[in-house]
Amino acid sequence: GMGMIEVLIAIFLTSVAVISILALQPTGWKAMAKSDYVGRAAEVLYNALETYQVRLSNPCNSVTLGTQTQTTVTTSGETAIRGDITYTVNAEITQINVDPQIFVVTVTVTWPGNTKGISESLSITRQKEYQFGC
Repeated sequence: GMGMIEVLIAIFLTSVAVISILALQPTGWKAMAKSDYVGRAAEVLYNALETYQVRLSNPCNSVTLGTQTQTTVTTSGETAIRGDITYTVNAEITQINVDPQIFVVTVTVTWPGNTKGISESLSITRQKEYQFGC
């Protein structure tokens, strides 16, 4: 009789452990999906900042102050594929009043389901060393 009770207790404890682990699965999937969105958004954000830095560093390029919005997809191809995420990139370019050669670019990347997104700013100074194409 004691062996049968021990077996039933072991089965009960194992069942509780398995059910507890299964209950954590949805939370794990949500956390994984969120980190995927944020990771891809960070790549889009830093690519946009790098593009603005290269473009604004050249004194020959014209600058449009204000907010610019564009939509981007996470693949490098022209058409979206399964698993792609569409991001909205808002870039606000302002000019420092002290020096007309200094700009501040604030880029915000949002995606469906997250209207706040992630944001980063960068100060860019125009430099004669980068002057080309004039």
